[in-house]
Amino acid sequence: MPDKVLLQGIVSDQLTGQILQGASIYFPELKKGVTTNDQGFYQISIAPGKYLVEVSYIGYTIQTLTINVSNALKKDFALNHNVVENTNVTVTSFLRATSSKRTPTPISILRKEDLFKGASTNFIDALSKTPGVTQLTTGPAISKPIIRGLGYNRVVVLNDGVKQEGQQWGDEHGIEVDEYNVSRTEVLKVPASIIYGSEALSGVINIVSNIPVAEGVIKGNVFSNYQSNNQLQGYHFDIAGNNHGLVWGFNASTKKASDYKNKYDGYVFNSKFSELNGGGFVGIEKEWGYSHLIVSEFTQKLGMIEGSRNNLGQFTKEIPLAPGNNISSIQVPATSADFSANEPSIPYQYIQHTKFILDNSINWGTGKLKANMAYQINQRQEFGNVLAPAEKSLYFDLGTLNYSFQYLLPETNNWKHTIGVSGMNQDNKNKGVETLIPPYKAVELGLFFFTQKHINQLYLSGGLRVDKKGIEFNGLQKDYGDIAGSFGATYEAENNVVYKFNVARGYRAPNLSELGSNGAHEGTNRYEYGNPNLSSEKSLQFDLGTEWSNEHVSIAANVFYNMVTDYIFYQKLIGVKGVDSVIVKDNKNYYAFAYHQQDAHLFGAEGNIDIHPHPLDGLHIENTISYVRGVFNHALDGSSNLPNIPTFRWIAELRYELAKQSVNYKNTYFSVQLDNVAAQNNPFTGYHTETTTPAYSLLNIGLGTQVMNKGKQLFSIALFAQNITDVAYQNSLSRLKYTDENMLTGRMGVFNMGRNFSLKLNVPLQF
Repeated sequence: MPDKVLLQGIVSDQLTGQILQGASIYFPELKKGVTTNDQGFYQISIAPGKYLVEVSYIGYTIQTLTINVSNALKKDFALNHNVVENTNVTVTSFLRATSSKRTPTPISILRKEDLFKGASTNFIDALSKTPGVTQLTTGPAISKPIIRGLGYNRVVVLNDGVKQEGQQWGDEHGIEVDEYNVSRTEVLKVPASIIYGSEALSGVINIVSNIPVAEGVIKGNVFSNYQSNNQLQGYHFDIAGNNHGLVWGFNASTKKASDYKNKYDGYVFNSKFSELNGGGFVGIEKEWGYSHLIVSEFTQKLGMIEGSRNNLGQFTKEIPLAPGNNISSIQVPATSADFSANEPSIPYQYIQHTKFILDNSINWGTGKLKANMAYQINQRQEFGNVLAPAEKSLYFDLGTLNYSFQYLLPETNNWKHTIGVSGMNQDNKNKGVETLIPPYKAVELGLFFFTQKHINQLYLSGGLRVDKKGIEFNGLQKDYGDIAGSFGATYEAENNVVYKFNVARGYRAPNLSELGSNGAHEGTNRYEYGNPNLSSEKSLQFDLGTEWSNEHVSIAANVFYNMVTDYIFYQKLIGVKGVDSVIVKDNKNYYAFAYHQQDAHLFGAEGNIDIHPHPLDGLHIENTISYVRGVFNHALDGSSNLPNIPTFRWIAELRYELAKQSVNYKNTYFSVQLDNVAAQNNPFTGYHTETTTPAYSLLNIGLGTQVMNKGKQLFSIALFAQNITDVAYQNSLSRLKYTDENMLTGRMGVFNMGRNFSLKLNVPLQF
């Protein structure tokens, strides 16, 4: 058998036979692909084997199929127009490339072009309209993912195959990923501890940033984004090349925003932020596999919103007084210059996240070895003293070594076995004047076996994992260990009906905030006490789903039930007089919170229906719903509801795509969207921890097109109007709703962003 074989062919429109210039033919397991030339022709050299290939072109249904390449092969592809929302796309989160239609777990996939059509201030904000995914926010720059009601260290974020390690335990800590450099995202909405270990209790967000380009090609993008509400300006540049298997790429992004505004608060003081990010990769791709070295740097500076106001309802800032005064500082009203400035005031955070990744895939015998090693440096500095502006109130310096080795055995009788080992060594130092969590060291190691089986129309998958984790802090050594497992089945029945079932057991060791915190930090209004006696959380989740589609309708529905043992949560502490326990520190009041455990269960559903009525070929009527309910097994202080549970959400969208393509414009669309969020009438009211939140509906409008010249794309442009009626609202998962009362209006907390217009422009480059 030859070391390399040539695969070539034509990609065309199935209905008209017109060739498709720039169509993508991509092999996910090889991280290798090619695009068609101006004649719709492609060719690519690959090692012999059996591969899942994904063929895509904007405006057309993605086609995935398995091909067996043993000798030179001519393979043509004919694509259909994207009549209904396509679900048959490639999933790489379970080690081997698999069609999403045949995966038993509920998965949502977003591509770069999907993110281009919306408005967001960070990546998790962009992801939060995915069914089952919400965000816990502390202003526009800080968003934490919540999957089916569980967040923080219960969600694993992967970036280019590496578990993102920062300070995930904190409300005011984001995920340190460059939104503009995301190429593709997969969201797994099930416990995935079997592959990714502790912390994948509720799911995984798998982000792919760097995708090597086809051989003999140099291509890239120049991107810009402007948003009206907070004067956000974002710019991005990337370029990548491939010269006879030597691949390389470079990217850089910048983002800067001043304070945002809404109808009730006006401009929200110190909600400004800025980012400066960059990175690149270099590697080699040959018949034996590939090896890529990836480097990235994420830098962010953001203000921390305290919400302090005077009796006139004006936001205030603290300024120092000259020596000799009886008091060292005073609160003064923030000015227009303060709101429009780009540099945040004290308190603010400065974050740097540096990452080095060595990603390898090597053909070993008749199987394949995947080896991924990474080192991450996460430095988070918090400045909170106006009398000493350079003083680092908090400074966490976290170093993490991640490694993962997986051997994919050759497919035999439709069995696909994978064995693997993964681990982590972590060291966190405190260099600030205050200590919120103690310095610590952590070691984690896990072994797993995962398998997949195909029997006619039935697809089975499952496996087991054994994990050990040790954490050392404050002279204590805490050891945790557990077993994860899963089993799933997908059945492709007649008439395009698919049935799915999955059961998975996950677990999570307590994090250092939960075990050893003792302190306060700006932007949370909380003083936290850890509990070193906490046990690991355990989860057992059952999922049922079905999908059906024909030429004009696509329907998908999923229901789940999740039993969580020893669920960890924080609650307010009550003083001896039966009122909130308040800690006074540096002349500021903080509510006292402590961590506890209680068994709980969650249940809910997601559904989507996309209607494409004939003969209106470009019309889409799409409705998406998400619902989750979380309940303690035993009530606490009269409340059985879990904290941080999102409310029912219904997104209704009417979208029209021009079916007739003109010479100068392509993939033109117009959309009207109503985002309905129900009231939170089931908060965790125990110990005055949470409050109810009213319902709201946001009207959004979007439009966009690709401008063409002689068959080539000059640029893409998208305009998105968000909250066009300027509704004043508070999301129940916004931490700002618990800031101080506005003494002028009597309203508690700070409201979310008001009306916002977003303009995006992308210019593709190819040489």
